[in-house]
This record gives sequence, structure tokens and C-alpha cells, in this order.
Amino acid sequence: MSNTVKSEYRNGYAILTINRPEALNALNKEVIADLEAAVSEIEANGQISALIITGEGRSFVAGADIGEQSVLDLEGGRKWGQRGSALMRRIEKLEIPTIAAVNGFALGGGCELALSCDIIIAGEKAKFGQPEVGLGITPGFSGTQRLPRRVGIGKAKELIFTGRMIGAAEALEIGLANKVVPQEDLMGEAVAMAESIAKNAPLAVKYSKAAIARGLEMDIDNGIAMENELFAMCFASEDQKEGMQAFLEKRPADFKNK
Repeated sequence: MSNTVKSEYRNGYAILTINRPEALNALNKEVIADLEAAVSEIEANGQISALIITGEGRSFVAGADIGEQSVLDLEGGRKWGQRGSALMRRIEKLEIPTIAAVNGFALGGGCELALSCDIIIAGEKAKFGQPEVGLGITPGFSGTQRLPRRVGIGKAKELIFTGRMIGAAEALEIGLANKVVPQEDLMGEAVAMAESIAKNAPLAVKYSKAAIARGLEMDIDNGIAMENELFAMCFASEDQKEGMQAFLEKRPADFKNK
């Protein structure tokens, strides 16, 4: 793997840092390839219970690389959009919870990367936006699909049609960001959340994420039935026995992801 994505594995969680600060971490083919490889490693690692994605320097991801996109034709644009969207979908569908620690610009493909994560924590200097229409294109990495689901149809249309950039406070107000913290506290907050997730029963967290994701695509009755089945499956796990026994014995649980 090249140096455009740094992977760090800690006790129960991982951090992926997009490392192209000279270009504000813009997504070019190399970064996309490195992210694909990094996500493959995460998918194959059964010891990771949460993932943080952030950017090096003063930007999360300032967008997709305009120089590369400027020479694309119809077929090239289609393939580029499909590749980026497939990567975002893989991140969205990871079994483990994902946290975007947005340290600066999250524009275009950067906003779409943040949207593919379960939780968005923003530093107070973070800036979000989908400015693609000002370049003669639409959002291409599924922004037209995820932004309305996150903030509602009306606000998503406003932001996409105008290309307006918003700050962290407005992102929090409209539900795009889960929380806003001082810039210097951003990674500490993200790590604390990852650690709080990782201390819980991994199977129960995975099943909870699956229940939410699947349920949003179902009517309420089928969603409830699906949740009931996942709930029942927990009782076939060692972690359920350990968690409840630890509670009764007033001690910390020692979960094994089994």
C-alpha cells in the first residue's frame, strides 16, 4: 500500500487516515485504490470492532481530484462514479460501526465519504458541501442518495442545487454531524467513541447495525420481525451468556466475539 492512506490498529478499533495533505486529501485514483485495499484489510480482520476515518492536516477530504476528472468522457465518468460509489457502499456496509472524524474540508467526494460512515464527529473548523453543480456535474459517489437520507429531502436539495458550503454548527443543526467539538479534541472524541463501542459485545453491535440498515428498507412489521430474529440469535452466543453473567456478578464483561 502506498502512503496515501495510513492504517493504524489499536485495541479493538482501527484508524484510517487519508494522507495526501498537499492536495487537501483529494480523492484521486491512487487514494481510491489505497482505500479499497485498506477496507479489504478491515473486512478481513475479525478483531476490529469500530473504525475511524479521518484526514491528515487541515482537510478531511476536499473532494475528488478535479485534474483527473476534467479529462473524462462519458464512459470514463461512468466508471469513475461506479468505482467511487462502490467504495462508499463497502464502507457503509461494513459490519462494524464507522466514525468519520471530520477535521476540515469535507466537500464533494469528501462529504460523500463522511456520509458513508455511521457517525460523523466534526471539528469546529469543519466545512461540508456538495459543490459539484458549480463544476458542471452532479455528486458522483452517491451523495444524491445519502444526503437526503441523512438530513431530509428539502435540505439536501438546497445544499446540492446551490452547492453551498456549510460550517460545523449548521451541519450539527441539520443532523449531518452527530456532534461538534473543539478542533484539538476531535481525535480524542472519536477515539473515546470507538473505545466505548469496542468495549461492548461485538456481535450485538453488529446485529444492531444490521437491524437498523435492513429495517430502513422494510415496512415496520417486517422490520420488527427481522429485529426479533437478530435479537433471538444473540441468545445463541457466548457473549450474551458472558454479558449477563458479568452484570449479575457486578464485574466487567470479557467478550470474545462468539
